Amino acid sequence: MSCSSGDWQREKRTLEVLSSLSYRTGEINRYLQEITLGVSELLELDWSVVTLCQDGFERVLASSIDLGNGGNQVYSLHGLVTGTVVNTRQSLVVEDTKTCTDYGKAPSGYRAYLGVPLRTAQGEVIGTICSFHKTPRHFTAEEVKIAELFAERAATAIDNYHLYQQQLQFNHILEDEVARRTEQLRAAQTKLVEQERLAAIGEFAACIIHEIRNPFTTMKMGLNFFQRLELSEPAKERLYLTLDEANWLERLLKEILLYAKPQKLQLEKIDINQFIDEILPTLREMPEAVLRQIEFSAAINVAQVLGDKDKLKQVLINIMRNACEAIPEGERVKLIIYSDVNNNQVYINIHNSGVPISPEDLLNLTKPFYSTKSSGTGLGLAITKRIVEAHNGKLLIESIATKGTTVSVQLPLTTNC
Repeated sequence: MSCSSGDWQREKRTLEVLSSLSYRTGEINRYLQEITLGVSELLELDWSVVTLCQDGFERVLASSIDLGNGGNQVYSLHGLVTGTVVNTRQSLVVEDTKTCTDYGKAPSGYRAYLGVPLRTAQGEVIGTICSFHKTPRHFTAEEVKIAELFAERAATAIDNYHLYQQQLQFNHILEDEVARRTEQLRAAQTKLVEQERLAAIGEFAACIIHEIRNPFTTMKMGLNFFQRLELSEPAKERLYLTLDEANWLERLLKEILLYAKPQKLQLEKIDINQFIDEILPTLREMPEAVLRQIEFSAAINVAQVLGDKDKLKQVLINIMRNACEAIPEGERVKLIIYSDVNNNQVYINIHNSGVPISPEDLLNLTKPFYSTKSSGTGLGLAITKRIVEAHNGKLLIESIATKGTTVSVQLPLTTNC
């Protein structure tokens, strides 16, 4: 049976509208609005909307008429005609809502209703195209089919949009992960280059210091020999000054060699509380600690680290020496241990209430050959930092006028097993 002229014109117009629909990723709202306008025009209906239905609620994504702020509202599907379409997964026709009340109430002022499910390629119903008319009317099978064609386009667009958004999110996560791994790789590469540089410097320094030590030892022996002679007072003063400088130079050569050589650790599990108890007498017997008080507060919880006892002892002696030199006789240095299980860190804090360190000095204290002491070599804290970092830890220094100076050694906790 041949189609009537009106049906042929509608089919032609349907194809024209479908062909004119242009969807680009990211322009989902405009595309869905074109669909609502196309359905309303072809079926000669007063109002059409595309809704997204999830978890028992629906949200209007596009409308053929301006909804104002109402377009952003979320509605419950319970008791609505839309809910019936979603639950049955079938198209629903209500020719007159006054006489057919089985599917709940239609929007105020509308009498006829056509609802079509948005079904994805996987068969999932994700929403509806709902069309309303202000007067009762009959919907033909051809009209329902037209609405279903538009629903298929809308479902595909929404599904693709969600996939696109998921892909964007995945790309962002991937980019962040790549950036994080790249930064880790760059840091590891920088550390490796620094280690190789220091190894080369260490080898060079060892050779140079070896060549210097032999004649230097001979010179120092000669100076010590002159101490046994009867010298005038001016000659003695010059000799003592020369010996002081020789001792300083000897100490500098040792520290240069210690700083430049790679930090080879003899690792073992160390209970920090017990470790501090063992070396506390040594710390209190240092010349710098004479007539000063060292107050020790142990960690409440067990704090074990994987470390080299000799190296860590060297770290604490150096920091404690600096802290004692920063305060007058009679004052105290606080040595406080606490562990943070959440951050997997143990903190060894050495605090003194001496004159605060200037911000400029704080920035440079751990740099090689930078010292605020007239007799310092500028390598003590630099060596200390290298030892701490070799333990995968951090050395932090904070100095505030009202609180004093705190040097914090942060080391990773280890398990008991």
